[in-house]
Amino acid sequence: MERRIINTDLLDEDRVMDNSLRPRFFADYIGQEKIKETLKIYIEAAKSRGETLDHVLFYGPPGLGKTTLAGIIANEMGVNIRITSGPAIERPGDMAAILNSVSPGDVLFVDEIHRLSRQVEEVLYPAMEDFAIDILIGKGESARSVHLTLPRFTLIGATTRAGMLTAPLRDRFGIVNRLEFYEPEELKEIVVHSAVKLGVAIDEDGAAEIARRSRGTPRLANRLLKRVRDIAQVRHNGSITRAIADEALGILDVDASGLDASDGRVILTVINKFAGGPVGLETLAAAIGEDVGTLEDVIEPYLIQNGLLIRTPRGRVASELAYRHFGMPVTGSLPIDE
Repeated sequence: MERRIINTDLLDEDRVMDNSLRPRFFADYIGQEKIKETLKIYIEAAKSRGETLDHVLFYGPPGLGKTTLAGIIANEMGVNIRITSGPAIERPGDMAAILNSVSPGDVLFVDEIHRLSRQVEEVLYPAMEDFAIDILIGKGESARSVHLTLPRFTLIGATTRAGMLTAPLRDRFGIVNRLEFYEPEELKEIVVHSAVKLGVAIDEDGAAEIARRSRGTPRLANRLLKRVRDIAQVRHNGSITRAIADEALGILDVDASGLDASDGRVILTVINKFAGGPVGLETLAAAIGEDVGTLEDVIEPYLIQNGLLIRTPRGRVASELAYRHFGMPVTGSLPIDE
């Protein structure tokens, strides 16, 4: 799989940048207004009662700020945060050790929580409900169960696939929020704030151009800003205007709709090789030389969400919008409602 700058997954290059650009309190957090306002109320109420916040679940596409919100909750509550992920907790004992090390009031953030095994989940159930766990010590006939009381804590789970969460785990979260894609104006504000922190000169039009091509995702907006900054520094005077942003994003193969070369290859293959479709997923993946999982999980979602690709029972079909995007006459048989 080629390295895509427009990929919304967290890359190694994002980790260092995220730490410096990530807001620490709600006052600095842009977007997700409804979630922000309700969380403020829940946090204020919990603090006034001297209690911990209810367990929180964030779900939605990657790059929208789930980890950032977890850190903000900890900061607003005035407690520490412990960060881990579902794939990192392989055995029930690993989860028991993490829970036993949590201090009173702390936030435990579990990213990709849908990837916890069923055995690990079962350790979480009593910890979330009763703040206690039972640990089995020893083996065979000498094994015995020890009941450990845990300090009250807040578990924050994050997932990009809420449908993969088991019902017993999902039901134990008192606060459940879906993060939505950002509007271009919100992303422009994020780009301007990030540029100030990075020491980059950028005007409103330049920020708007980067925001427009960021797929509604702050992570992509910050990543594109960083790359545009490099090109502006080498080819120009370092300042970013709309013209410079347009030139830089063109070099990066990110078009005016936020599509990159991989996106274009998929759409044009459906149009040119399969007369606009329908074409099966495996056939399409073979035609573009891509893995089926990568096509379905990484490339397709944005195309489908924006109406460029249509998923039908018979296969994938290029929409009329896709033809117009690439300046081509509609020649395929567009799907009708079935």
